[in-house]
Amino acid sequence: MLYRLLADATAAVHFAFVVYVVIGGFLAWRWPRTIWLHLLAFGWGFGTIVIGYECPLTDLEDWASRQAGENGLPPSGFIDHYLTGVIYPENALGLVRALVAICVVVSWVGYIRLRRRRGISATPRVHSPG
Repeated sequence: MLYRLLADATAAVHFAFVVYVVIGGFLAWRWPRTIWLHLLAFGWGFGTIVIGYECPLTDLEDWASRQAGENGLPPSGFIDHYLTGVIYPENALGLVRALVAICVVVSWVGYIRLRRRRGISATPRVHSPG
């Protein structure tokens, strides 16, 4: 029961992360300092697709599912298991990736334009105490 709960919680966090990768740049329009978090999240998400490194959330969910006596995630991973072929057809994967990339680029361009229009540097400054 505890492992199943851990697997489900990990899947929920993973979904939230994927959503944040897609829309986090738009959130930075309202909360500019979050752009750094979005850049990191996008870099990680992009890297798992392009470079193919392992996602610790996928590994944790797979492990917890197996501990709960279930099959765990397939080797293809979280996105292929929950999204590709479920939310959108498998043959639309390239289109979905392109739309995600467009969404992210539009959010970043909008972020930069909003910051410039307000006369603020596009890079938020980190204030040090003292």
